Amino acid sequence: MTPLDDSTPDLDLWVRRLTQALQILDLTPDTQELLDLARQVSGAVSPEAGSLTTFCVGYAAALDAAGSRVGKTPEEAVRDAASTAARIADEGAHGGQDSVGWAATGQ
Repeated sequence: MTPLDDSTPDLDLWVRRLTQALQILDLTPDTQELLDLARQVSGAVSPEAGSLTTFCVGYAAALDAAGSRVGKTPEEAVRDAASTAARIADEGAHGGQDSVGWAATGQ
């Protein structure tokens, strides 16, 4: 994991303001995890892929947390979706299915 730099307080303040404005008050995202994921994907696929990946991770996590019958927290849902994205990132944009197909990555 890459340590956060001097912008950490600004990022934390921004995320807090953003989650309040978006009315997702039950979420405290792991900023470092999401930044690391964005860097990993940006390096493996393209610079723009990091932002798109974090958006997709957030969307998948929201669907997962909302539909979870086991009481998954938003943070757990984000962690699961981020883990899936990180796992396939090194394959790049042209990577293939894993050994059991994409069904194993479903949220």
